[in-house]
Amino acid sequence: MTPDQVVDLFSRLAADDPAPETELQSVNTYTLLVAVVLSAQATDAGVNKATRDLFADVRTPAQMVALGEDGLKRHIRTIGLFNTKAKNVIALSQALIDEHGGEVPADRDALERLPGVGRKTANVVMNVAFGAETFAVDTHIFRVCNRTGLAPGKTPAKVEAGLEAVVPGPFRLHAHHWLILHGRYVCKARRPDCWRCSIADLCRFEPKTPAPALKTA
Repeated sequence: MTPDQVVDLFSRLAADDPAPETELQSVNTYTLLVAVVLSAQATDAGVNKATRDLFADVRTPAQMVALGEDGLKRHIRTIGLFNTKAKNVIALSQALIDEHGGEVPADRDALERLPGVGRKTANVVMNVAFGAETFAVDTHIFRVCNRTGLAPGKTPAKVEAGLEAVVPGPFRLHAHHWLILHGRYVCKARRPDCWRCSIADLCRFEPKTPAPALKTA
């Protein structure tokens, strides 16, 4: 895409949703971190359902450690990979207590050193909690960037680097949320809704998906 096309793309997404937000529910920065860790290979809706009762009582690393791994599993057993995730959440909670005074660090490298926290998770927390201009490349962003030609790449790291290079200043804070939501609700994996896509004419994906045929009586 040309620089003008990139500006046009984000201008349209911004017009559709001026203030996009994460769909993961949390009550503070710590619970946001936990929710993002739990969301790997799971839907936001599924995580929200599992954490609704959890976050009513557990809002700090100390409370999570006190709950324990088995107690956490009882809350999140409906989420994929819950055994591994429970182990990581307890371990990262202890690490926050031991190394950061129980606070979530506003530093991507420090976040990535926590158990179960990869670059995507760290980028989400940095963006949502601390207002950093980061690009958390999940499956939705990866798909949208490759289909449209915005920032094509064979790996999430390549796509992230591409976004870093092409997204202009006014759009950097919200860019990853616009792309995630677009991929989740319009540029779907199996059958994108090209017929109702606001950026279809800028997108190199072919063939475009036509509107569903109207049913006749």
